[in-house]
Amino acid sequence: MTNCEKKRVVVTGLGAITPIGKNLTEYWDGLKSGRNGIGRITFFDPVRHACQIAGEVKGFNPHDYMERKEAKRMDRFAQFAVVASKEALADAKFVINELNAEQVGIIIGTGIGGLKILEEQQEIYLTRGPAKCSPFMIPLMIANMAAGLVAIQTGAKGPNSCTVTACASGSHAIGDAFRLIQGGYAQAMICGGTEAAVTPLGLAGFGAARALSTRNDDPEHASRPFDRDRDGFVMGEGAGILLLEELDHALSRGAKIYAEVVGYGMTCDAYHMTAPTPGGAGAIRAMQLALKDGELQPEEVTYINAHGTSTPINDPNETAAIKKVLGEHAYKIAVSSTKSMTGHLLGGSGGIESVACALAIADDIIPPTINLENPDPNCDLDYVPNVSREGIVDVVLSNSFGFGGHNVTLAFRKYK
Repeated sequence: MTNCEKKRVVVTGLGAITPIGKNLTEYWDGLKSGRNGIGRITFFDPVRHACQIAGEVKGFNPHDYMERKEAKRMDRFAQFAVVASKEALADAKFVINELNAEQVGIIIGTGIGGLKILEEQQEIYLTRGPAKCSPFMIPLMIANMAAGLVAIQTGAKGPNSCTVTACASGSHAIGDAFRLIQGGYAQAMICGGTEAAVTPLGLAGFGAARALSTRNDDPEHASRPFDRDRDGFVMGEGAGILLLEELDHALSRGAKIYAEVVGYGMTCDAYHMTAPTPGGAGAIRAMQLALKDGELQPEEVTYINAHGTSTPINDPNETAAIKKVLGEHAYKIAVSSTKSMTGHLLGGSGGIESVACALAIADDIIPPTINLENPDPNCDLDYVPNVSREGIVDVVLSNSFGFGGHNVTLAFRKYK
């Protein structure tokens, strides 16, 4: 398909449930003000774990958004997806009906899916036997059910899928949705990522891999990307959803436009299960492909929402990759990690970070990297330390890198 045949794709609706806000407005206000969403875990007693902190969505009651019977038949990760998707549709003033339902699709990624229900049912199996396990166990836990339940709740009958690529899941979902609209396979797509893995087993698994921060005595400062004193990432939960729309369709109904999606690059390291290639070769190619896809020059980039996990390996590796792709221009742009505030939402991270990118473009505000007090000498770019910044935001890259070597870069730009 030549560029002249590609349809233009814009962002017309946003939804978010995060540790710093249970809706879009709260989330954006939290990012702009540098709000911390990390604290001691309250969902269960974490005393047996080396890491006892996470970014929980506090005060989320699914019954505020749906009937009790519906909520009971959804794991928390799917509840997040349904609520954020409905918010994105409402934000866009987009109504799905019999006339357009087959042209509206859904791709929602998750890294782990229904871990909570799996833990609960395993306990029932061990203590009460297999006959007592719920008949809803499998539908509740499988990763694709977020996309399936959003379709049931909204009536969208177009292309429907689920990406499961660890921490790149949400960004893959958005990129794949972008491609479907670009190619004429849908007029609109509900897309993004969701995750609810702050559970005993989820915490134990990442803890055993020595990936998590153990700054339990100071959780507010535990997620500190690019800081020399970082000691691992902090788990978070929530969902970020975008409504993408074909440009002419959006204009025909007078939709507001946050930003235009222009580029999608995805690669694989083919190197290691959990560690990135030294020097960030896969990340470099993902960024280069996104720029090429969007017909962008490195000098046009204004801001990069970094993967920025606050781990010893990722942050200098990503910094090196950015410098390789942008050259000297890397020192002239803003780079920040919103994970410093929300923690790492795993498969949901690409969703909420893409929401942040669209809002940054729409409002010309760059969110900060909080807790950046003692910069790592190997991380020498402008990470917008601690305080958000106003300024024209024209072209934005959003990076997501996942276990398995999955790399995604999305390119957004101001609609013109």
